[in-house]
Amino acid sequence: MSTLAGKVACITGAARGQGRSHALALAREGAAIIAIDSCAQVSTAPYPLATQDDLAQTVAEIEAIGGRVIPAVVDVRDAEGLKAAVDAAVAELGRLDIVLANAAISTPSPTLTMDEQVWQDTIDINLTGAWKTCRATIPHIVEGGRGGSVILTSSAATTMTSENIAHYTASKYGLVGLMKVLAKELAPQKIRVNTIHPSGVQTPMILNEPMYRLFRPDLENPTREDFEESARSHNAMGLFALEPEQVSALILFLVSEAAQWVTGSTYAMDGGGSLS
Repeated sequence: MSTLAGKVACITGAARGQGRSHALALAREGAAIIAIDSCAQVSTAPYPLATQDDLAQTVAEIEAIGGRVIPAVVDVRDAEGLKAAVDAAVAELGRLDIVLANAAISTPSPTLTMDEQVWQDTIDINLTGAWKTCRATIPHIVEGGRGGSVILTSSAATTMTSENIAHYTASKYGLVGLMKVLAKELAPQKIRVNTIHPSGVQTPMILNEPMYRLFRPDLENPTREDFEESARSHNAMGLFALEPEQVSALILFLVSEAAQWVTGSTYAMDGGGSLS
């Protein structure tokens, strides 16, 4: 029997990248999916964000493997919109068991010359958006009375310091604090809350020119190959960047019965980056 048969998972940033990978991994194990994405460009993001076509592709891939999915185009900064979308999906699916607060952006910029809007968009999406996601979803898990699992996608930026990402690093550190308080508050309801801390993951968030320049400021026009060379030097195992499916494997463990007593924990997946 599929390990998540009968369960329902809500995933933000589900249109592509890690979000799509997680949605497919959970659907293969029998979970129904609430797939949320803004499907809109953020003006301060230096790379194209997901589109409605991307979200439609996620839906098509889940349905192709026999999974059930309810998509919703909602920005995680929109608390009312999130609540309405989640409430409607849970009413249709009958329950909620798993929440993956995965939506995020990355906009490298020097700390002391950073535009205020760049800072604000990053905090609003990466940190406050995760809190709004939790507020819209977790009450449904509590109401179900069966316990559940909540995972906030943090980052290896909490253990590996890099220049020009103060806003991103602050947002990802903030998720650890949010996670720990939620884990304590929700433990009596057997709802587990953890953070994952992947290094770079091979998605459009890191495979773009601004990120190449962040890692190779010594070059006028760095290429992906230049970026890869530098990225491998930042961790003990020579990891360039994870595949989304590798992160999904960790997600599957944390939402499973094997992790039924795991809560309030941080899970690094960075090739030993914190050892460097």
